[in-house]
Amino acid sequence: MNIYLLIQNFFNLQDSWYKRLTASFLLGSVIQTTIPVVVLGQQILIKQDNHFYNQADFTYTYTDPDPKYTKQQSTQIDARSVKLQVNNSLVDPLGRIYGCGGALLTDYTGFSVGVYTPLVSPKGIELGQLVSLTPTEVPDIPNNGVPEGLPPNSQNTNPYFIVNNPLAYKGAYNFLLDGTKGQIDIGKTYIFVVNPPANSIYKQQWIKIEILSNQNNVVQYRATSLDGQPISLDNNETTITDQQVLVNNAATQSLSLLGLNFQAKLCQPSQIQINKIADRATAEPGDTAIYRVSVKNTSDVPLNNLVVTDTLPLGFNFLANSVRGELDGKAVTITTIRNGNTVNFSTNTTIASNATINIAYAVQLTNDAQRGTGRNSAIASSQRIDNNLIVKDGPATYYLKVRPGITSDCGTIIGRVFVDKNFDGEQQPGEPGVPNAVIYLEDGNRITTDANGLFSLANVLPGSHTGVLDLSSLPGYTLAPNRKFKERNSQSRLVRVEPGGMVRMNFAVTPTFQEDKKK
Repeated sequence: MNIYLLIQNFFNLQDSWYKRLTASFLLGSVIQTTIPVVVLGQQILIKQDNHFYNQADFTYTYTDPDPKYTKQQSTQIDARSVKLQVNNSLVDPLGRIYGCGGALLTDYTGFSVGVYTPLVSPKGIELGQLVSLTPTEVPDIPNNGVPEGLPPNSQNTNPYFIVNNPLAYKGAYNFLLDGTKGQIDIGKTYIFVVNPPANSIYKQQWIKIEILSNQNNVVQYRATSLDGQPISLDNNETTITDQQVLVNNAATQSLSLLGLNFQAKLCQPSQIQINKIADRATAEPGDTAIYRVSVKNTSDVPLNNLVVTDTLPLGFNFLANSVRGELDGKAVTITTIRNGNTVNFSTNTTIASNATINIAYAVQLTNDAQRGTGRNSAIASSQRIDNNLIVKDGPATYYLKVRPGITSDCGTIIGRVFVDKNFDGEQQPGEPGVPNAVIYLEDGNRITTDANGLFSLANVLPGSHTGVLDLSSLPGYTLAPNRKFKERNSQSRLVRVEPGGMVRMNFAVTPTFQEDKKK
């Protein structure tokens, strides 16, 4: 006779939880016998590794007319590597929305999720159209052409608004992708979006889902967080690669269930806040400036392992002995490591929620600061104590205007001693400079012209200055008469130097002998 077996199977969709799969099988003519056999069904919890391990225990009693042949025996049938042939028409990426610490949110009112096609633009990945999903229903109405869906998104709507009740589906979502429309073909890519309500402290989250392979009822996929928020409960991974899930019948007539191994974790966009100020707006070389960096914990849990990375501009010399730390009015130990213009401040002190830690330090400006930008920036990073998630903020910048100092008021005198052939007091082409001419200033400074007759004097204090040409340094030359400006018919020149300005002091000379006119 035929043996009828009813086996309830369970398979694992994730390492951390088991998804139940119920299927009925009719095994015909497994054992051909006239012996009455009673088979007892057994439920087994099995971890999925691309095969089903189905077991059935049975006992039977054999009775012969001759009493001495009565016998009872128990054995077990182990059927391994049983592959189920199912209709892969609809697939479901399902999961649940959690808070940053891995716990359910108190209220999901206004939260929605949606599946979009991606668009590639010069700015990067953007959202395309909502994916058109096949409508479903719960409960299933026979012969109406609408397949049975799966709760909580029973009608397979896109987008789907997350519910608070019943508790079993609080924060949960699911979408059924239609395999007959090519929605689970290899290479298919979707953007899964979590939309918080307008007044929420959370920001929108994007997750890219890529189908890597789909064969023998096994789908391989990759899930990537596009905004850096974690998508794993066990750790804080932002990318889950090469995960495999078994696609099988999900207690419906035409649905196949694909469980994706990620859970969206919503985190506040700003869990730590850094600010930077200084004790002055301007400084000069030689001055000392004091900076203060404030880091506030704006998350809902304490933070550990704070690190502040500060990049100083050129010419700002960090004074290591000046570092001080303070939290709630109490001093804290700050460890510093300097590498060039980068200084790392770190502390093992736990920062409670809404608490602020202050770090103060000093820098001394060198002359190189005049060539730098005067702008420095700081970035803060810390770690949540509940899930070890790294949170960051910055850069916080501060601009310190660097003034040259006392030298900023000084000016420059430039000039030339040249042969003035047309006696207009100005040098034209063909009027050469006279080298080794000596000019004395009113303070006794002696200046000598170069091979082209040029001279210059930097860092001259503002005000009036007088220069005198030493004719004894120019044998064969005398002052050239100026036919246009009588005041220039003098061996001396008076100039006025403005703060930071530049003036010209020229001297025109002419040879003391007459050249042969025939030449």
